[in-house]
Amino acid sequence: MTELTDNQSTPITPLAPAVQQFVLHWGNLGERWGVNRSVAQIHALLYVADKPLTAEEIADALGIARSNVSNSIRELMNWELIRAVPILRDRRTFYVAETDLWTLVSRIAAGRKARELDPAAAALKECVSAAEKDDEVSPVVTRRLREMLDFVERTGRWYDQMIRLPRSQITALMKLGSGVVRLLGRSGAKRSGETAAAR
Repeated sequence: MTELTDNQSTPITPLAPAVQQFVLHWGNLGERWGVNRSVAQIHALLYVADKPLTAEEIADALGIARSNVSNSIRELMNWELIRAVPILRDRRTFYVAETDLWTLVSRIAAGRKARELDPAAAALKECVSAAEKDDEVSPVVTRRLREMLDFVERTGRWYDQMIRLPRSQITALMKLGSGVVRLLGRSGAKRSGETAAAR
């Protein structure tokens, strides 16, 4: 595969305006999440594609260099957001995206936790351990580091719990909406009343 240059005129497969808009918006959104724009655009294209696409077809459709497409495909496959599929009597490699939204969101959440929360928790543990052993570190600093570590670990556990929840339970939680807040409010008020009565 060769890089696209200004001197090469490779025909670009036209995209429908709606598809083009979705690909562009998904690419911009990906950048805000810390994902390379090309990776996000390729994922968007494969998500809406009604048939498997080759790396060459992806490059032509998006006007992206072949090497960039190859690197982006590897990253998307590492996230398990796309997969290679065989096509009868065609030696080329074709790709399709995971289109089940629940599975897609779960894999993205699991990937972000592994790449962001877990390393952050590990680094904070080292910082807390070092602070506790260093007499020159203020107790305030140590406390704040412990608080941040606790927050990151709680968030990580929440991620794990949500990812493992059955789809039906997640749907039920989403349907409750603000009802969850009211339920938690009543539960908190009940516990406060029980504590006061015990006194």
